[in-house]
Amino acid sequence: MKTILITGATSGIGYEAAIVLAKEGHRIVMVGRDKAKTERCVTEVQAKSGNDRVSYLLGDFASQKSVRQLAADFRAQYDRLDVLVNNAGTVFNERSVTGDGIESTFATNHLGYFLLTTLLLDIVIKSAPARIVVVSSTGHYRGTMDFDDLGFEKGGYGIMKAYTRSKLANVLMTRSLMKRLEGKNVTVNALHPGAVATSIWQGAPKWTQPILGVVKSLFMISPEEGARTITYLATSPEVEGKTGLYFEKNKPRTPAKLARDEAVAEQLWTRSEELVRPSA
Repeated sequence: MKTILITGATSGIGYEAAIVLAKEGHRIVMVGRDKAKTERCVTEVQAKSGNDRVSYLLGDFASQKSVRQLAADFRAQYDRLDVLVNNAGTVFNERSVTGDGIESTFATNHLGYFLLTTLLLDIVIKSAPARIVVVSSTGHYRGTMDFDDLGFEKGGYGIMKAYTRSKLANVLMTRSLMKRLEGKNVTVNALHPGAVATSIWQGAPKWTQPILGVVKSLFMISPEEGARTITYLATSPEVEGKTGLYFEKNKPRTPAKLARDEAVAEQLWTRSEELVRPSA
């Protein structure tokens, strides 16, 4: 039985992954923002899986203080972490900044992953063999990385520009983590879950919602299908020992050229450390 922490677990692919992994008999810790909704989801997952070893912790990935509290809460309650699934994510129609002063998409979709992972990394290593799963997107192929304007402060913000940058950051982080985990018996892999019909795009412009509705019904897969690569990377013996890869449909795929740039990956890691460093 593994202890598995899943962020963004109260809807979409995170929720469906929790059900599948709970059915496998693992101890599941679901992370959500809203207490009432998260408690309801835990009850549902327990009922659907027949596994009562499903619990929750609260965390808002747009807030570094909240992520730090989430990590502290996990450490207080659990002594091992066999699988960390970084799945929480969102989009924003208009540019906004978090309470930490960071562009909201980048803060939530990348820095939240980065901070939680680094805060819990020692527990993951102690639990080896262990795995870290990073939910990215095929959108990373269109992502850019401008270290002089990470948050689009100088103009040019767009919902897809911000989203694809954050998803590129996910793959770059995976590459950097792989190097740091060499010899630790901990694997880290990124994935594209597919074009999934979830609520993440509720933040898109209102005029696009009818279009998105049609696209979802005709071309997008269900959250249940989208969760398959998450659960595959989390527990399948087929990927034991495989690390630093990017998966689509349970198959490794070569990520974007920029995502394979070692210098960019290291620069992003350094900048991320600076952005999550507590002020004196």
